[in-house]
Amino acid sequence: MWPYPRILAHRGGGTLAPENTFAGLRRGMDFGFRAVEFDVMLARDGVPVVMHDPYLGRTVSGAGHVFDYDGLELARMDAGSWFGVDYRAEVVPLFVEFAQFCKANGIWMNIEIKPARGFDVETGETVARIARAMFADELAGGQLAKLPLLSSFSFAALEAARRVAPDLPRACLMSELPPGWEPLARSVEASAIHANHRHLTPALARAVLDAGFGLFCYTVNEPARAAELLGWGVEAFCTDRIDLIGPDFGRKAA
Repeated sequence: MWPYPRILAHRGGGTLAPENTFAGLRRGMDFGFRAVEFDVMLARDGVPVVMHDPYLGRTVSGAGHVFDYDGLELARMDAGSWFGVDYRAEVVPLFVEFAQFCKANGIWMNIEIKPARGFDVETGETVARIARAMFADELAGGQLAKLPLLSSFSFAALEAARRVAPDLPRACLMSELPPGWEPLARSVEASAIHANHRHLTPALARAVLDAGFGLFCYTVNEPARAAELLGWGVEAFCTDRIDLIGPDFGRKAA
């Protein structure tokens, strides 16, 4: 059984605010969301930052790759102007500050470990170590539903996270479930499968659930499709259209 919120705001504010920013978190909160998916990678000095792309230029002004800069350099870079002039003050968040904001505001976190090429192990270890320290009280108190869920396409990153924080839950991101997906997921002791909804079928959904995994989909932006997936047994999903699919959508459709 999926113990977490069912509907997550994708990268904070979906399409209504610049992704992976504090403005995005606040926009999601405006629509009632208290669950978020976001991405973390490492800067040159090993400081984790909240970014999706390993390179600058799409959402963050500048050129080069994330590992060309130290964390504090990235934390001064414009991450909002691409979305609109009202967001010129938005910068690249440091992971620790971003997670602290989420925790202080009761926002549950699906943290995608998104390593730049060649930094899988270091990124998995760093994110897991920080998250485990941040949620030490919840771990000690058995408050499992409050723990962040660490997900990644990188099995090396998930295995590294498992080694340093075996008591934090993990999820395997798979665009298409490949042959042998189940032993792959069990090899990192994953508790959930995160699948691209476009490649999911009712039979695959049932196979994941029957195998005892939680089933999450990304990124679902049409209410009719969301209702269909929930009807297949999908337990949770993230959405960019936080204006169309609210945090209580799952309860209404159930």
